[in-house]
Amino acid sequence: MPHDHAHHGHHHHHHHVDPEAGDRQVAIAVGINMLLTVAQIIGGVFSGSIALIADAVHNFSDAISLMIAFFARKIARRPANAGMTFGYGRAEMVAALINYTTLIVISLYLAWEGIARMIDPPQIAGWTVVIVAGLALVIDLATALLTLRLSKESANIRAAFIHNLSDALGSLAVIVGGVLVILYDWRWVDPVITLLIAAYILWLAAKEIVPVIRDLMLATPAGLDANDLAGQISGLDGVDGVHHLHVWQMTEQKRAVQVHVVVAGADWPAVAQVRDRVRAMLTGQGFDHVTLEMEASEWACVDAPVIGH
Repeated sequence: MPHDHAHHGHHHHHHHVDPEAGDRQVAIAVGINMLLTVAQIIGGVFSGSIALIADAVHNFSDAISLMIAFFARKIARRPANAGMTFGYGRAEMVAALINYTTLIVISLYLAWEGIARMIDPPQIAGWTVVIVAGLALVIDLATALLTLRLSKESANIRAAFIHNLSDALGSLAVIVGGVLVILYDWRWVDPVITLLIAAYILWLAAKEIVPVIRDLMLATPAGLDANDLAGQISGLDGVDGVHHLHVWQMTEQKRAVQVHVVVAGADWPAVAQVRDRVRAMLTGQGFDHVTLEMEASEWACVDAPVIGH
């Protein structure tokens, strides 16, 4: 059966950033975050601020999330081989799933911490907290800027970027809390802010994890109606029917479609023309990877569902 593997260059308008330069930005971000974690733990120990140590742990998770993102980027660029015929493009989706899951866990941990501190607000050395958190804020924003451009193209980097953004918010909250402790001894502000941040991180991560899970489950790409697509193919000249239609997202940028197309009669040149017509329509709709199985109506699959197998 004729199969087609058309990979069209015009679908790769997503890649504005040179991959190597992107890797360098992520690597720099990892290095900065590791240094920051050490600084915050030292500051936390000297000031007696559990908030700073919690922020340090969060920062460490940032560095880890960036490292996961960094290696996933590298792996995703490896070509397909006999062991991985689909290639490694989904490594980034797996990394995004890991990162969003850890973010959800961190937000729940922060909420628990915040509630515990509402009940028993601790003594805090305000100035140390403000200075170290100020340093943290600058570094978090720098890291977020390093990954901002890349985050628009990849769920993987977006997960790491959200990690950093939530961290910057955390540092900002620690600063506000520290200042209010210095000025008014309002120790309840710290846990209240912690709870707000936890809720925000949880909302962001829960919202972003859904499309990642859908892609890993081979869901129909967003904005595409499989029934509608089946109808469009059936409506083409020379097509008698379609079945076994599968559409999925191979990687974040590439879509694939696979379908059995039934043609009346078995005149091979005519079948080839129908095949080309179907393929042209599908590639025109943004599919990078099109696999067609042409069937004559008298030998077509019996009782086959239009969608699925």
